[in-house]
Amino acid sequence: MGSTQTAQQLLQSARVAPEIFQLRPDYRALLMVVEGIPPGPSDESSETFLQEAEEIVKELLSKSPVTEFPHIAAWREAYKAFGAKPQKTRNSLEALSRRAATGLPRVNRLTDIYNAISVKHQIPFGGEDLDKYDGAPFLVRATGQEPFQTFSGGEPQTELAAPGEPIWCDNTGITCRRWNWRQGPRTALTNDTTRVLFILDALQPLSDDALQQAADELASALKSLSPEVQTSQRVIDASST
Repeated sequence: MGSTQTAQQLLQSARVAPEIFQLRPDYRALLMVVEGIPPGPSDESSETFLQEAEEIVKELLSKSPVTEFPHIAAWREAYKAFGAKPQKTRNSLEALSRRAATGLPRVNRLTDIYNAISVKHQIPFGGEDLDKYDGAPFLVRATGQEPFQTFSGGEPQTELAAPGEPIWCDNTGITCRRWNWRQGPRTALTNDTTRVLFILDALQPLSDDALQQAADELASALKSLSPEVQTSQRVIDASST
C-alpha cells in the first residue's frame, strides 16, 4: 500500500470479479485494514489465543469429523466447483483445523492471533503485509498464465495458477492461490509487520453476523496490543458488483 493511499481508498478500490459470484453467489469477503500494530514475535497473548482455539476444535472433533464442520464442508464444495480436489488441496481453515488437535503452528504474534481466530470462528483468514503490497486487492479466476512465486524445499520456485482457480492478486501478481489455499511469501506477515490487510472469506451457511463477530474479535485483539492500532473494513458481496 503506497504512502499516498489511505486505508479507505484501498478498501474502496478492492474488487471481486463477477465470475467469482457466478461460481458461488453466496460468497462474501470481509476486508480489514489494520495499521499501527506494534511488531513482535509470538508471545503469551498469542499463545493464549492459540490454546483457546485448539480446545474449541478438539470439542468440535468430539462431535463430528473435520470434513463435516459446516463451513469447511461448504468450502470443500466450492473447491470442487473450480476443479480442485479438496482431499488433496485443503483450504486454509481445514488445514488449520486438522492441525489444531495436535497443536496449531506458532509463527509470529500477528499470524498466531489471526490463525487462532480463524479456527475459533471457523472462517478462512488471510493476512497480507501492506508494506509489501502493491495497490488494491482483487479476486479473479485465473487464465492459467499467472505466475506464483513460492518456495519448495527452501528454494524459490515459480508455478502457474491452474485455469479457472480463484486467485487473490495485487498489481504485482498473485498473493494467494485457490481462494484461500496458499499465500505467497512476498506479502507474508513477519515479526516486523505493522500494517496488514486481512481477508475473511465466507460462504453459506456462515451468517453475516458470524462473519462480523470474527472481524470484531480480530480488531479487538489487535487494538489490545496498542492504543495506536486503527482498523477499517469493508464487505464485498454479490450486490457490490
